[in-house]
Order: sequence, then C-alpha cells, then structure tokens
Amino acid sequence: MNWSDRRRRFRAILNGDRCVHPGSVVDAISARIAEDLGFEIGMFAGSTASLTVLGAPDLIVLTLSEFAAQAYRINRAGNLPLLVDADHGYGNALNVKRTVEELETAGVAALSIEDTLLPRAYGETQPTLISIEEGVGKMKGALAGRQDPDLVICGRTSAVQISSVEDCVARCKAYEAVGVDVLFLVGLRTRAQLEAISSATTLPIVLGGGGPELSDRDYLASKRVRVALQGHQPIMAAIQATYETLKALRDGTPPSKLAGLASAELMKRVTRDADYERWTKEFLG
Repeated sequence: MNWSDRRRRFRAILNGDRCVHPGSVVDAISARIAEDLGFEIGMFAGSTASLTVLGAPDLIVLTLSEFAAQAYRINRAGNLPLLVDADHGYGNALNVKRTVEELETAGVAALSIEDTLLPRAYGETQPTLISIEEGVGKMKGALAGRQDPDLVICGRTSAVQISSVEDCVARCKAYEAVGVDVLFLVGLRTRAQLEAISSATTLPIVLGGGGPELSDRDYLASKRVRVALQGHQPIMAAIQATYETLKALRDGTPPSKLAGLASAELMKRVTRDADYERWTKEFLG
C-alpha cells in the first residue's frame, strides 16, 4: 500500500502552527471511527497494544512482530496518519533499527523511541533512564532504519519525571543534534517545565499528557507543541461496555433488552458495508 500521503499529512501538522489531539486507536474499527469523526491523526500506544493483543498490562511483554502486525491492521483499514509508541525499540540500538524497518513497512506515519530502561530490570523499584550516550545510539539506529524520508522519528524521554528538567533538556538537545524530527515529552506538569525545554530546543514537540497547566492548546501551540495526547479512554470505555454487556447476558437479560449497542447504521458505517456491497455486485455479479 502507499503510505506516503498520510506521512506527508503528519509532517504538515508538525510544520504548522496548531496543536492537535490525536484519536487513541487500537484496531481497524476504532481507527475508522476516529477518521470518520475528523481526527487528523491516530495514536497507537504500547500500553493499549498490550491490552488489545495480549490482555496484559504495560510491562513490555508484547513483541515487535505482534505490535507491527496490529499497527498494519490499523493502517490498512483507512487513511488516518498513525503515530505509534515503539517503546524502547525492543532492545538495543540494533533492535531499534529493526523496529523502524518493521513499523515503516507496517505503514505508520510516525514513531517514538524512548530512553527509559525497559523492560524493568531485576530489583528495580522505580523507572530509570539509560545514559544519554546510549539514547543517542538508539536515535542513530532509528534514523538508520528509516528508508522513507517522510517517516517521522520522535525522540522520546520521561526525564522530567524521572531525573530533572535539566537532564531532560540535555537529552532533548542531544537527540535534536543527532537528527530526530520531533521531541516527545512525557511527565511534564507545569508551564515552566515546558518553557525550559522549548526555549532550549527548536524541534516540534509531542506532549504525552500533562497537568492542568498544559491543557490550553493555543498556549501549547505557542511553545511548538504540535500534538498533545489526552490519554487512552476509548479502550477503557470499550472494556467497560463489553463487561457490562456480557454481565447482563450472563445475569439473564434478553438480547433485545440490552442497552448501549451500536446501531445497525453505525455498524454498516464502520465496516464499510456500502463498499463491500458495491464490490460484491461488481465482482460477483
């Protein structure tokens, strides 16, 4: 499939002057819903991938092949530019290179590689970071794995909440110097933190959540934040709805009395029923 257009649209957002919220998506149906509702980009996280593919918490037990396969299913379902959280790149810098190759082939528009020490080390009680030097090596590996120049590589760090603002600035400057396209910041709570990083760097910023001070999109845009995540509520809502429906059935509620079901019209829309009906007539007579 041709992934170039969606990558160019993602870069247009980065090169613009607005801050957008992505739609949190986990599969083909959720991606189509986000696209139909007008979201400009989708976000597929490692945490929601673990939930969707394994039914497991976000402990880095998902494999690259499982993550890439699900990303491909999301991408082939529509035309929504997809930002994915590739965690630590599933290993060292060589693994990061392989990760980028696989996710580029799967059609993602952008991906982030982070400098958190993952998976959890033996005896570790609090999250820790790899060295800046190793982080730089991972960013170099990511850039080396890219073949399509329109694919966006995000250097991600949670240093603000793990070490300090000063360390975060140092890491961002080092990743910017290597040549990543975007800085992906996690754990920021205040405007002072964002301003310290924004003033010391020049790249567009993706904000992985934030405190109440970081909710104004006009303000965020003025500090070069082009994408601001809002969390992954859709999958939590889906889990709750599935639980309630199955519980109601188990408790004896007749199917005709169930609440909160998708209408026939919505089901036809998200499954692209009209397209399949047209193709059936055209191809099968």
